[in-house]
Amino acid sequence: MILDKFRLDDQVAVVTGAGRGLGAAIAVAFAEVGADVVIAARTRPELEAVAEQIRAVGRRAHIVAGNLAHPETTAELAAAAVEAFGRLDIVVNNVGGSMPAPLLNTSTKDLRDAFTFNVATAHALTSAAVPLMLEHSGGGSIINITSTMGRLASRGFTAYGTAKGALAQYTRLAALDLCPRIRVNAIAPGSILTSALDVVASNDELRVPMEQATPMRRLGEPADIAAAAVYLASPAAGYLTGKTLEVDGGLTFPNLDLPIADL
Repeated sequence: MILDKFRLDDQVAVVTGAGRGLGAAIAVAFAEVGADVVIAARTRPELEAVAEQIRAVGRRAHIVAGNLAHPETTAELAAAAVEAFGRLDIVVNNVGGSMPAPLLNTSTKDLRDAFTFNVATAHALTSAAVPLMLEHSGGGSIINITSTMGRLASRGFTAYGTAKGALAQYTRLAALDLCPRIRVNAIAPGSILTSALDVVASNDELRVPMEQATPMRRLGEPADIAAAAVYLASPAAGYLTGKTLEVDGGLTFPNLDLPIADL
């Protein structure tokens, strides 16, 4: 049955930034198709709530609370997965972000911090995970969460867009270095209704124009990204590596312009 190829039965996944939003949705979706999940984020109460959802579908959850802005902290998650569950099959590098700002208000430190949080953390966990994947599972799947702003241009996203663009290229390079036993792919979300868009979701004057500027005429749901992650992690995507799935409602240009004036 083709649906069997989308199962992750008895596999072990690590998902960073899993206390809410996309990370939480991905972690729960993995559990729903049979995986045990190590979930990591800064806030333990949020992780406890996600762990409860994972256990409710009959799978195991292991919580690691910590500041994932530090690459050395993310690197430790690979060993934590093997210690908790005896193996490691899937890594989702979801943690990241950066506040928008005009270019002239973006310092070199801002750019460096964005690169560290979005790219160096992913590399730290990936490089720690790969030897353990090979030793305990024989292979695996790594998924990086990039962004539509890594390929589109809009004012205010110098640091964030540059870092996410770098993560997309990192995905392509890592895939070649690690094939054929480890697959490395990415998901580039568009505008997804997580807490980051709470202001938009509750304001028709902001939300409606964004919806109209999106070819699918709606904003995304976390489940849209979780479904893509299940596919990339599963045997169904066994012939796919080095690619980015653009789960963005068909965007070819940004659907929200920040109010940054001309010079």
